[in-house]
Amino acid sequence: MKGYPTSFVGMFRVLNADAPRVASIEIPLIQRDYAQGRPDAKYVRDMFLDSLYTAVTSGPPVGLDFVYGEVRHGKFEPLDGQQRLTTLFLLHWYLAFRTGTLEASHPWTHFTYATRPSARRFCEQLVANPPAADLAGPPSVWITDQSWYLHLWRFDPTVEAMLVMIDAIAARLADADPMAAWAALTDADDPAVWFQLLPVADMGAVDDLYIKMNSRGKPLTAFEAFKAHFGQVIEHTGRTAEFGELIDGPWTDLLWPYRGDNDIVDDEFMRFFDFILEVCEWREGRVRGDEQLRLERRAELLFSPANERHGEHLDFVFDAFNRWPKGRDLDTFFESLFTTAAHGSGVRLFGAPSPNLFLACCERFGAMRGNTRAFSLTDTLLLYAVLVHRIEGTDDPAQRLRVLRNANEASQFEMRLQNMPKFIYEVAEFMRVGDLAVLATYNQNQVADEARKQGFREQRPELAATVSRLEDHPILRGTMAAFELDEALPTRAETFEQAFAPSAWSRLTAALVATGPYQRDYPKSDYHLFGSPTAESVWRTLLVDRGDRASLSRTGGVVTQLLDDLAEGVGSTTQRMDEVISAFIERRGASADFDWRYYLARYDCMREGRSGIYYGADHALGYEMTMLDKTVQRSYYRDPYLYAIWREAGSPAEVKDPWFYGYSTTPRWMQFKRSGVGLRSIKAGIALKSGLDEYGRALELILDSRLDLVATEGGHVVVIPQKAVEGAVVDTRDRVQVGAELVIDLVAAGL
Repeated sequence: MKGYPTSFVGMFRVLNADAPRVASIEIPLIQRDYAQGRPDAKYVRDMFLDSLYTAVTSGPPVGLDFVYGEVRHGKFEPLDGQQRLTTLFLLHWYLAFRTGTLEASHPWTHFTYATRPSARRFCEQLVANPPAADLAGPPSVWITDQSWYLHLWRFDPTVEAMLVMIDAIAARLADADPMAAWAALTDADDPAVWFQLLPVADMGAVDDLYIKMNSRGKPLTAFEAFKAHFGQVIEHTGRTAEFGELIDGPWTDLLWPYRGDNDIVDDEFMRFFDFILEVCEWREGRVRGDEQLRLERRAELLFSPANERHGEHLDFVFDAFNRWPKGRDLDTFFESLFTTAAHGSGVRLFGAPSPNLFLACCERFGAMRGNTRAFSLTDTLLLYAVLVHRIEGTDDPAQRLRVLRNANEASQFEMRLQNMPKFIYEVAEFMRVGDLAVLATYNQNQVADEARKQGFREQRPELAATVSRLEDHPILRGTMAAFELDEALPTRAETFEQAFAPSAWSRLTAALVATGPYQRDYPKSDYHLFGSPTAESVWRTLLVDRGDRASLSRTGGVVTQLLDDLAEGVGSTTQRMDEVISAFIERRGASADFDWRYYLARYDCMREGRSGIYYGADHALGYEMTMLDKTVQRSYYRDPYLYAIWREAGSPAEVKDPWFYGYSTTPRWMQFKRSGVGLRSIKAGIALKSGLDEYGRALELILDSRLDLVATEGGHVVVIPQKAVEGAVVDTRDRVQVGAELVIDLVAAGL
């Protein structure tokens, strides 16, 4: 069986004495409908038209591989190549009418379909009735408006697909010179588009052969199109044959264990190629941003002769596939480096379903969840670090990957797409030399923390495992800036894991408040961050955010003190926390020292805010606070004092459930539903405001009975006795109890 290089027009010329004579092309009945014009084939269609456009405008010529078929009495019936031949027929038709040279007598116009009479008739009418050369707008609009166009053709998928392709050709060639493109396409000696014509007269029954060649019955997939295009792009390197053998052999074997439910690995190949190409782009210092180039075009930019680094990039492609262990050994390899368990062997990957980053990349790379990458930038950097190790055989991979995991987790602010070229360079250099100084783009507080831990490991190697254990805690995620590194670390680590378990978070805040003012304050701000009863991320922000040892010193000091206190007690950790809380409340009660810490420790409801965010007044925490459930003040939140008063009073239905909205500086009044009387916590005590006039007398009777009441310009204040303690004025009487008693009295009075 011998093939003959030719073109669409060239098929109808005499090639040589041995070549078959082709007078017409007919798509046989056994072929499926024309697919390249279907709506779901846009990716393949656009890629193919891009190649054709380049060939007929700027070159070089493009080869379309083999076209198989049988020639019977001058009629060529393709077995493989139907899609390409139909597109070429439509391309020739478009350029011929644009140049005014379309005539039904030309041999190449003898193209038809035997699959349906409607498709055959459409091809005939298309050639017999060309539009004017200066036709404006999509050709399909003109065609479907002609008298010869039968409306029944709307139900023929081949005709509909041809109309889509005609419009796509017109759009893609809109800026091309039709005369020059036509000349390039029909050049007898050097056609812009060519293929190998392969007659199959001696290969058996055509129908049987077609079934063997097209057993899947599916159109060309995006991956198959990319694979063919990539082979053409790298043809100048002399590695196309090697690429073809590897991608159809060992590389497919590598991916096969991770195939999807469809039992093919096309999607997995495409995602991993996407990863490889993006890494190559970053290594060049390029970031695509919102520019959505197809993989084929990106491959052209990276691997064409015009790119002086094309050889380096191509080596990386081959290494990225070739350097992995074979088969299920790949799972074992990643399990030797990473873990998803709390106390597994290896570097913990937080939130990952599996230690196998290669598998995760093949499953998720390029997918988006809203504006977030499903395979994150930090995942990408870790996988790249592993690849550098596999390709270059770097030293101490486990510890270097641990450092990078820590640095990635602490650098979410820096982890932006425009920084990825820097990160890629630094990751590779760090895996090669292990020098922390190369991590210049990462959060520098974290880099300093890594240096501190590195020194401690060298001085106390027997405690290295304890450091790693704390680094793998989901709250800390590698950052230990809030911890002292000394001989007490093992005990603190064990106690930390127990005290910071989710089931203990609610009482943990009380125990920490009882130990000291552990919250994160911010200069010249009323914003204060505590722990959360429900959210791990809040505790992480509290103990890790930005990793600055100075800003974390107070918080870290209180945490350390509590851990040491708990370690000295007996019983379970939660029992010991309850003892710390109770002892603190008793001490404050005995000394009549009721500051904000006392109230937060005593009243559980004052610690219900899931965000851990409190706003004070005048840049300090005191008796005017808001407790946020969410992270912004434009959501509903609690005034913790009023909420505690309402709860201590039995949550009476006569009083509105005290939710508030707006800035923390706006006065917050807890209102009685019937009378409109309001209560508010202020520095001096509990303020009251009158409600409806008809309830004025009942309110006066309550007020007249109180000796702690002071009239003010805006109403009245139940004054809470106070004293100075270490420069601050604090209550000497529990205002929550006072307020609850007042609410009970007001309800009883019918207010």
